[in-house]
Amino acid sequence: MTDSKNSKRLIIGLTGGIGSGKTAATDLFAAQGIDIVDADIVARQVVTPGAPALESIKAEFGDEYIDAEGHLNRAKLRALVFSDESAKQKLNAIMQPAIRTELLDQLNQAKSPYVILSAPLLLENGLESYCQRVLVVDVPEALQVQRATNRDSVNEEQIKSIISSQIDRPTRLTKADDVIDNSGSLSELKIQVNQLHKKYLTLADG
Repeated sequence: MTDSKNSKRLIIGLTGGIGSGKTAATDLFAAQGIDIVDADIVARQVVTPGAPALESIKAEFGDEYIDAEGHLNRAKLRALVFSDESAKQKLNAIMQPAIRTELLDQLNQAKSPYVILSAPLLLENGLESYCQRVLVVDVPEALQVQRATNRDSVNEEQIKSIISSQIDRPTRLTKADDVIDNSGSLSELKIQVNQLHKKYLTLADG
């Protein structure tokens, strides 16, 4: 348990595999007036030009990973860390502390009765320690692959590689306090989100 578990605000950690529909779920919570802290957005915010994390990346990996406008060349750095485990560890050592600091700042600034911390690697990176409950958005792997390939214009093998790099579905589900089955329609998703929203409001009042 971390300090966030002992704070008064109810923090819900939302996660799920690629193509599970995490964004659709968080959009529905946001429509209810709930603050969303998105780890993917934070990961981009901490490497904006002039940010300490970007300067550390430049010092560690070299100027060739920074473009002419001073932005991180994500594709080039992604290719490096995908093929070099040592580089991946060095990048994580720079990024994870910066991300965690910003996540905590945004969680502390949240004003809604409860807050959603959305992170695809919530469990892999230990971010569930900031949360009182874990909410998993779940779909079968075949549907993950179908949705992700349609959305991201990448091939099936790339999607399966990403899935294999994430925590497996059975383990993810065993970590869940709540589960959204997102294998159906948007209206079915909305019903489940509305039910959970009412539940979380009650828990937040408690």
